[in-house]
Amino acid sequence: MPSSPNPGREKITTSILAAKKKNGKPITMLTAYDYATSMVLDRAGIDCILVGDSLGMVVLGYENTLSVTMEDMLHHCRAVARGARYAHRIGDMPFMSYQASRTDAVRNAGRFLQEAGMDAVKLEGGREVVGAVEGIVAAGIPVMGHLGLTPQSLHKLGGWKVQGRSAEDARKLVEDAHLLESAGCYAVILEAIPDRLAEFIARRLRIPVIGIGAGAGCDGQALVSNDMLGTFERFTPKFARKYADVGAVMEKAFRAFIADVGARRFPDPEHAYPMGDREYTSLLRDLRARTARRRKAL
Repeated sequence: MPSSPNPGREKITTSILAAKKKNGKPITMLTAYDYATSMVLDRAGIDCILVGDSLGMVVLGYENTLSVTMEDMLHHCRAVARGARYAHRIGDMPFMSYQASRTDAVRNAGRFLQEAGMDAVKLEGGREVVGAVEGIVAAGIPVMGHLGLTPQSLHKLGGWKVQGRSAEDARKLVEDAHLLESAGCYAVILEAIPDRLAEFIARRLRIPVIGIGAGAGCDGQALVSNDMLGTFERFTPKFARKYADVGAVMEKAFRAFIADVGARRFPDPEHAYPMGDREYTSLLRDLRARTARRRKAL
């Protein structure tokens, strides 16, 4: 079941996010891929939970996000939806779930809401995905855009590189942001672009602009939870602040368990279920009698 009701909190919707931008109140977003994490995030008061296709790397162990399937995403979205009552829940549309055709895009986006309990979907790209965005929005499904470093275009971009550093590339990002807004996106994520460019875009758009590695001038900030908690060690982006080293705490706990079991210090009587002497004696008497009868029968 979702986390316990909080009388002082309301469900975060697209209109509330729009009001936050209008009133200058920062929007917070973190990723989650399971019930337990989403429940804690919801209890902590996060505005948005993104079930990102980053799960391909930080949960499933792939080299990048391209191997993530619709079924992977829907499975994890369902778990997150069960844990988050108040946060705005966004499902990340995986590679090739919206690029092939507008029809595919609408059908797959609908599954995130109908089957997985999401409030909205996110997809990557600019002018090349405008048709998909328009179709999904026309079907009544809120869409969050994603520009800058778009992991599904990793090979096209030539690796994990900051985007929009040249005037030409920056101009294209500005244009794409306006195109996504015009197509009906209710918000846009900007990833790994120069802070001055991100702030410029945030000021020009009417919709919320959420940054991840895009500086302090955006309307909100996002991080991958595994980066901020220190539970993904393959690499840590420059823009990710580590708020806790949970990975080290987990390893210490695992090592302590292994040592205690090896030394027969665990479990101890405190962590065992006792059986009364009378019942145990009765059990032994019954087993001895059964053994004697079997032997006699032979």
